[in-house]
Amino acid sequence: MFHIDANEEALEAMRQADPSQPIVMLNLLRFRDQALEGFGVDGLTGLQAFQRYGQLNEADDVRFGSEPIWLGPAHRTIIGDEQWDLAILVRYPTRQHFIDKLDDPTYREISLVRAAALIDSRLIELTQLLPALS
Repeated sequence: MFHIDANEEALEAMRQADPSQPIVMLNLLRFRDQALEGFGVDGLTGLQAFQRYGQLNEADDVRFGSEPIWLGPAHRTIIGDEQWDLAILVRYPTRQHFIDKLDDPTYREISLVRAAALIDSRLIELTQLLPALS
C-alpha cells in the first residue's frame, strides 16, 4: 500500500498533544520515475519535482522554523521490505510550528508538488527522550 496523503486521525492526535514540545519529522521518500503532470513540474523526474518543492518552500518562506538536520539516500531496509530513495530528518522548534505549516494555504498549494513527486512516503513524528546534545 502506498501513502502520500496525511492520516487525518494521526493529525488530530498531533493537534491534541503538547503544542510547545519540540519535534523532529522523519521523512521516508520514494520518488516517481516521472512527476505527475498538472502540478507545475511537468516533464521532471520525481526527484527533480521534490527538489522544486524544496525551492518553493524556501522562496515562499513556508518553513515555519523547520531545519533539516540530516538528509541522505536510503540504501536497504534491513527489517521489513519497503524501499526508499531518500530519508530526511527535519527539526521543528515546536509541534505547533509544524501544525501551522500544514494549515498554511501557501504551503497547502506547494504540497501538491510534493505529492506529484512521490509514489510513496512516510512522515513520522518523533520526540526526544535522551538529553539533547550541546
